[in-house]
Amino acid sequence: MSRRVFLLGGFNTPFIGKGHPDFVWKNHPDFGKRENPNLEEHLAAAVAGAFAATGVDVEKVDKGYIGNFVGELFCQQGHLGAALAGSYPGLAGKAMTRVEAACASGGLALASAIDAIRAGNDTVLVAGVEVQTTVSAREGADYLARASHYRRQRSIDDFTFPALFGRRTKAYREAFGVTEEDIGRVAVKAYANANKNPLAHMKAKKMDLATAGSVNDKNPCFLQNAEYSPYIKMSDCSQVSDGASACFVVSEEGLKAAGKTFADAIEIVGYGHSTASLYEDGDLTQLWTTKNAAAKAYKATGLAPGDIQVAEVHDCFTVTELLMIEALGFAAPGKGAELVRDGATNIDGRIPVNTGGGLVGFGHPVGATGVKQAVEIWKQMKGLSGGYQVPKTPSVGLTANMGGDDRTVMVTAFRNL
Repeated sequence: MSRRVFLLGGFNTPFIGKGHPDFVWKNHPDFGKRENPNLEEHLAAAVAGAFAATGVDVEKVDKGYIGNFVGELFCQQGHLGAALAGSYPGLAGKAMTRVEAACASGGLALASAIDAIRAGNDTVLVAGVEVQTTVSAREGADYLARASHYRRQRSIDDFTFPALFGRRTKAYREAFGVTEEDIGRVAVKAYANANKNPLAHMKAKKMDLATAGSVNDKNPCFLQNAEYSPYIKMSDCSQVSDGASACFVVSEEGLKAAGKTFADAIEIVGYGHSTASLYEDGDLTQLWTTKNAAAKAYKATGLAPGDIQVAEVHDCFTVTELLMIEALGFAAPGKGAELVRDGATNIDGRIPVNTGGGLVGFGHPVGATGVKQAVEIWKQMKGLSGGYQVPKTPSVGLTANMGGDDRTVMVTAFRNL
């Protein structure tokens, strides 16, 4: 990079939705007495938390980027750059921009901030927010289907994305002999990690292999598509969550202006951004776009898969985590399940993956996810993850944030200082 770029720190709000003890829905004892936080409140909480965590002076902020996918549909609110400008006193009048790339919106907001530092800015705010619990799951699935090629793929099922990844699961299992129990272990790990994370959507929900590794009354299949329904159960899905995340990306000058040192930050050593055609489907047994983005990130940084000591990867479905760790080079094609089975991806494993629960356990407020991943890597590298802190402080970390069915991917590498 032409200038060094640092992640100074950030803040994640609790990710909440159905199944979270604080989320008010029709069967909650507080139903009708209080309401869940709205988009504006989640965003304001995350931004205020990022300022508090970093000590950045609002006067020093050059610009900001916010990731959001479908605010217009779930919340009837667009123009979220202006919402970011109104989220904290002193931001009004600064340059604020919304970034949209489906579930990779947060990752691309981070990329925009990195590029802004390279271009000469010193302090850039990055945020992501999504509120998705305002409508029924079926209606929300239709909104989220905009991340697919809607005209061509919407009709696969009422729940378009679970069906698309049920299709991937079927192809993957048939190609490599991976079992339902193998994939169930991903969910068990995700929930176990989330149980240790006070901010996680599923912090109060338990998951065992008997439930996650088979179809049963507690864990049914739910698709209407007869071909793909047997391959996706409730435990295989990421959570429909509300929440927000925010962080600061700074130059060396920005670090000094905040009164911080290298010890307070992690360096963003490089990234890879790759986008595939929305109109074509590739090999269902691999994430080609992720593999391409990872190759770019490794080339830009001089790192190799074996150098990575902690990773946050996009597990929109359980099979996606297996496909991700293979595309990132942590395992050979079809061998990702062996890493999970051997405990290598556990918090105390050789390559901890999704230590706070990932999208399956921590939750998936779409526009916030890519920012949350970066904040989680910063927390792990600075020993701030509490009950889910990895035993040995990581020196090198990586995030992989995916939009749609492997259509847009941002892979970012970080080094502890």
